Amino acid sequence: MIGHLRGTLLERSGHTVVIDCAGVGYEVHLSVHSLGELGPEGSEVALRVYTHFIKSDFSITLYGFTSARERALFDLLITVKNVGPASAMKILSTGASPVDIARLIAAGQVSALTALRGVGKKTAELLVVELRERCEQLLASWGHLGAPAVAGRPAGGAARATQVRPPLLEDVALALGQLGWRPTEVDKAVDALVPEPDATFEGLLRQALRSMPR
Repeated sequence: MIGHLRGTLLERSGHTVVIDCAGVGYEVHLSVHSLGELGPEGSEVALRVYTHFIKSDFSITLYGFTSARERALFDLLITVKNVGPASAMKILSTGASPVDIARLIAAGQVSALTALRGVGKKTAELLVVELRERCEQLLASWGHLGAPAVAGRPAGGAARATQVRPPLLEDVALALGQLGWRPTEVDKAVDALVPEPDATFEGLLRQALRSMPR
């Protein structure tokens, strides 16, 4: 059972990366959230890993996470009926952060969950019914940043329980945060962006950077 990998990011393709650990390459599936936190190819990476063994064809699939929070939420998601590891990764790749997803579940926001890409109404209802209390406990263990939001009111004045950014804008917000700007500055800049149908991550990031405080 593989639970952790540390090595060099050898290559990335879609949601899959190959990590070189002492000459052995491990293929690992990551969410959009975790992919956004990786450095360029050749950089060192450390991942928490869930090993999924399929008895029917004796295959093994590795799912990786850059944060303990995302791994903890993944572990909860796969306990829900009809939500396997692959489905859980799709939910984690909706563009919302693990904290925001947990907040939506804890607040019973079925309609907001169905607004997430790839989450149907039945799945959203199951998530709330089966995980609401457990997500409340999970958020409490994360401290004030994970405090559950009251429906219609953001927790801590920063995170929005009922508004979820499109994946492209979430990527821009993540990049700005990694560059050192405060969450309030990031939210202001990203919320001002109006992506066109042909918008690219690079173009939106440049646009956001021009509006950031110097």
